[in-house]
Amino acid sequence: MKKFQKILIANRGEIAVRIIRTCRDMGIRSVAVYSQADKDALHVKLADESYEIGPPEAADSYLNFEKIVAITRLCNACAIHPGYGFLSENPEFVELCEKEKITFIGPSSRCMFKAKPKNRARQLMKMINIPVTPGCDDAITNGTEEGMKRARDIARDIGYPVIVKPSGGGGGIGIMIARNEEELGRAITGAETRGRKAFGTSSFYIEKYLQGMKHVEFQVLADSHGNVVHLGERDCSVQRRFQKLVEEAPCPIVSPFWRMKMGAAAIDVALALDYVGALTVEFFYFPEERKFYFNEINSRLQVEHCVTEMVTGIDIIREQIRIAEGEELSFNQDDIRMSLHAIECRINAEDALRNFIPSPGVIRKLMLPHGPGIRIDEGVYEGYTFPFYYDSLMMKMMSVGKTRTEAIARMRRAIGEVELEGPKTTLPFHRVILQENDFLDGSYTTDLADRPDIRGKLK
Repeated sequence: MKKFQKILIANRGEIAVRIIRTCRDMGIRSVAVYSQADKDALHVKLADESYEIGPPEAADSYLNFEKIVAITRLCNACAIHPGYGFLSENPEFVELCEKEKITFIGPSSRCMFKAKPKNRARQLMKMINIPVTPGCDDAITNGTEEGMKRARDIARDIGYPVIVKPSGGGGGIGIMIARNEEELGRAITGAETRGRKAFGTSSFYIEKYLQGMKHVEFQVLADSHGNVVHLGERDCSVQRRFQKLVEEAPCPIVSPFWRMKMGAAAIDVALALDYVGALTVEFFYFPEERKFYFNEINSRLQVEHCVTEMVTGIDIIREQIRIAEGEELSFNQDDIRMSLHAIECRINAEDALRNFIPSPGVIRKLMLPHGPGIRIDEGVYEGYTFPFYYDSLMMKMMSVGKTRTEAIARMRRAIGEVELEGPKTTLPFHRVILQENDFLDGSYTTDLADRPDIRGKLK
């Protein structure tokens, strides 16, 4: 088995910090890369080595294949961990790593191509009899006259409202709603622009816009020895603009039967892909109708992996590294127990009172909570200037308890103890959600954050 001595982290912010900490726990040296806007970032300060990779724009820095591979060679790193976002789901980058004999901590390019672009995964689901949301299975390259005609035909066939999704990535980035043909053109332009900027491709696909459901995802780990295990589900239904703000594990209303059904489907996906590494399979779950639909595959680590770690006791990043080293999983499906409950609140530099507009700036004061059952994965510090070039996530605050009620109580206490001066944040939103009846009884769905009564309580 190969053992990594040094890993380059091709990412930034809190996830780069998180990976650095696990590397240190494992006795592995870490290498940070950073753009000119990130020279004072926390991940740069904590890594054993750090290298500048270009100007602030991601296309010229964090998405620069050749530069990242060149630095990996320069510093003699054995492997690259992509984190999430940026290059984490880019099969062309993985191909380059394979060509250069650099281990990519994630699936192979061959495997990733099976699930990319995102719409290709829909075709795979149909082949293995997993229900998919009505929509198109083939990506539309761009919004040319021909592309627009095809998009209009698809939207008419499945019926408005529809969602336009960039085919190059995930995380809710670039997803746009169109409620009629007039809105479709604007939605396509928005999805193309965000997709090109975030994932390097402007292609997109169209699905029916479903409402009133739970967004439930399953974490899967698979090694190169044929072992595949799921670590249970996460409820990711508290979202704004299709990007998650609160997640919890397990889902408060998923029964053991539906956990078994969706968990088995998630494992079937991994087997069909011949997957090795960490995989997330996302579903839309309709409890009243007793059915679920496949949403998408994320062939990478998820932002919300932490709540799964807290309820299972498994360090997912450590497992990613061990799998990439050729090790077998040290547990099987029968070992997985979710006897605790965990909640995550994403603290973003966004003004929750002004429709979550970005709010970069200097963090003049920062005091974070501690105490039983609280974990914080942060990418910032007091005095740091939070940049406007990238995702708005500043830190993730997690609580865990023996019961969901205890986890909520601990999260309320922790949110109440935060002192953060400078950028506006999503903290006011979290204070409201943690008191909301629909959240407290677990019945909330993906429309919760957009409800007028919720917005009216923000102050």
